[in-house]
Amino acid sequence: MKHSTSWIRALAAGAAAVVTAGALAGCGQQQGATTLDPEADVKLVWWTGQDAEANDMLKGLAQEFEEAHPNVDIEVSPGASSTDELLTKLSAGFAGGTYPDISYAYGSWASQLESSGRTLDITEQVSDPALKWDEFPESARLTVRPTGNKTIGFPAIVDNLSLIYNTELFDAAGLAYPDENWSWDDFRAAAKALTDPSKNQYGYAYSVSGQEETTWQFWPHLWQNGGAILSDDGTEATFNSQAGVDALTFLRDMAQDDKSIYLDQTDTKFGELFAAGSIGMITSGPWQLYDLNVAGTPYGVTILPGTNGDHQTVSGPDIWALFDHQDKNREYWAFEFTNWLTSAEQDQRWNVAIGNLPLRTGELDSDAFAEQVENYPYLDVMAANGENAKQARPTVAGYNGLSVAIGDAISHVLQGDGDPKEALDAAAAEATEALNE
Repeated sequence: MKHSTSWIRALAAGAAAVVTAGALAGCGQQQGATTLDPEADVKLVWWTGQDAEANDMLKGLAQEFEEAHPNVDIEVSPGASSTDELLTKLSAGFAGGTYPDISYAYGSWASQLESSGRTLDITEQVSDPALKWDEFPESARLTVRPTGNKTIGFPAIVDNLSLIYNTELFDAAGLAYPDENWSWDDFRAAAKALTDPSKNQYGYAYSVSGQEETTWQFWPHLWQNGGAILSDDGTEATFNSQAGVDALTFLRDMAQDDKSIYLDQTDTKFGELFAAGSIGMITSGPWQLYDLNVAGTPYGVTILPGTNGDHQTVSGPDIWALFDHQDKNREYWAFEFTNWLTSAEQDQRWNVAIGNLPLRTGELDSDAFAEQVENYPYLDVMAANGENAKQARPTVAGYNGLSVAIGDAISHVLQGDGDPKEALDAAAAEATEALNE
């Protein structure tokens, strides 16, 4: 998954070290145990997909686990020079038998990883009530179970889109702040009232880069109107339904008739302009709060506006994928370690500590999270908004092609080039072709 505006993802994208060929070779040299012996010496390889600072935090947690379990040795590294390269490294490792036991992975890769035949199936283990699996957001649970056939790992990072608004601009316009009862009609009216061409001030912003930022911002509109991205069997794009046409027409009318949307040719400029006070509202996530605090921007946060009371949002969960080496001992300890890592106690010490949303609902009342809410006001609102992430973005192998097709259509329509229905029909045909390649 790609958020070019995300400081969360920047932690992953800046990974500093590359695993050496010798280390990779070491992954596949252990003799596989056919029966479980929890006391046997085990070496696990973990690719964290993080930058140097976050990787060091995770390495410290791994060392704590090793101290508690002296027979377990965990080799920790970022895995590649960037998170985007991890999929290539994993694919090469599958061919050569040099893949890790645990790896960070974008949620959009989940289906491809499962289809490799190299992932573990931990469905039975996570059904244990003691694991409190239902504390993870539904969208995250769906992402680690990409085809519905098996659970291939644990959630690693969760996020969602919320509505962020500039309180100073709302006050100046004499507008009431957005709240959880807002409809998209309320939103459109406020965006129009906040727009002032003489000041180069806009009510809202939308990326027209045509990249995933363009696409995933559209999904809540589609879902709230009752639409679906794919057919039930995942072979056909269905976002060109009437629900999709209505959603895109709404955004087109704001952009072209009201002139209330700043059309960002990049994925980043709109966040900078919002922080500077030139945009009244954006739909973004927790990664935005750091920049707003640095800039001293007066802001508030609430859930997305709704359609007929439906306030669904979109989430982009990433995962800890677990891999099968035909070794019962490695399988056992890979699961045990990742379960420990994603427990509330450990999650507070690295995910929450670096400003991410908590993985588990049980963490929302923790002292660690309360401290982060003090540092990043409204982070708790964003965390609670996870309940509105009721659907997961597709993890099918053709999603990238689908995203490009609809992202391009949205970009053209919002800029006044094309009819919403015709554009979505053409994009759906292109996306369906990508899904079936």
